[in-house]
Amino acid sequence: MNDNKLKRKYGDRADWTRVVKREFIQDFFDEDGFKGHVTLLKVIKITEPLYAQYGDKKVCIVDEGYTWLQHFPEGTRYSVTTMFNAVGEIVQWYIDICYRNGIDNGRPWMDDLFLDIIILPTGDVFHKDADELELALSSGVIDEELYHIAVSETDAITKQIEVNEFDLLPLTKVHKECMEQRLTSRRI
Repeated sequence: MNDNKLKRKYGDRADWTRVVKREFIQDFFDEDGFKGHVTLLKVIKITEPLYAQYGDKKVCIVDEGYTWLQHFPEGTRYSVTTMFNAVGEIVQWYIDICYRNGIDNGRPWMDDLFLDIIILPTGDVFHKDADELELALSSGVIDEELYHIAVSETDAITKQIEVNEFDLLPLTKVHKECMEQRLTSRRI
């Protein structure tokens, strides 16, 4: 297995130069419906906003006052980042398909398997980066096993979304409030 060639992405996004001032907190949750690490990044100052294009929709995903909440569920092959705008409305849910989630020196991470599922608050669902997955297979970055893991995990999550059974989505607002309270308590 070639998982040592996968891009490891950390929840603190410490290398993200677009965000020049931030607040960050992380914690571990063990409750009904979710067990794993959760990170919260509050964007205070940025170099410039970031937009994503989904079909004919242009969505601002990073601006000053935005909050990114990321879940790293234990024992799963995905991570979910929920982007909130400056007034606390969900902008999108971004599901990264990954080989595994873990923690390294206290920093939650995921090993990215290229495929992504984006859900907008309107219910629109978009799939991204199938071309990157194909290129990773053909260039030897991943093997057939990792390719099939990525495709089958994407298919399974898509089916759960279609029947409103992807249970992490309803928890995002609750976990954001909880993490913001912890962040406020830490400031005092």
